[in-house]
Amino acid sequence: MRHPVPPALVVVFDAQCLLCHRWVQFLLRHDHRAVFRFAAIQGATGQALLRQAGLQVEGLQTLLLVDGERSWQHSGAIFRILHPLGWPWRAAWLGWLVPAILRDALYRLIARNRYRIFGRTDACMIAPADVKARFLD
Repeated sequence: MRHPVPPALVVVFDAQCLLCHRWVQFLLRHDHRAVFRFAAIQGATGQALLRQAGLQVEGLQTLLLVDGERSWQHSGAIFRILHPLGWPWRAAWLGWLVPAILRDALYRLIARNRYRIFGRTDACMIAPADVKARFLD
């Protein structure tokens, strides 16, 4: 029996960040049910979703997961993104045992230094043809 495909979740990411680029590649590889859609913060859709969540592109230090009217940031977004991927990724929920103040502090530290640690590109990520429809901009 096949499980129904849930409605799409939108991952809003920084397309110039190489860490974010690798994250999106990871999701494309492991999202076998095609649950996720992607919007770069540099695109119109990504910027609209950020505004809807009360965030600004300038100085942004989080990725955003949008599920209809709800959205998540920081470590909460990571856990919610990993859940639909199934096992073993679903085991990340054990991270909830760590207090959010600590999880999110570590997340923000990495996010603040992501360009220095992982690199940056001036060109936005080009979606491969086989998954292009999953990118909103």
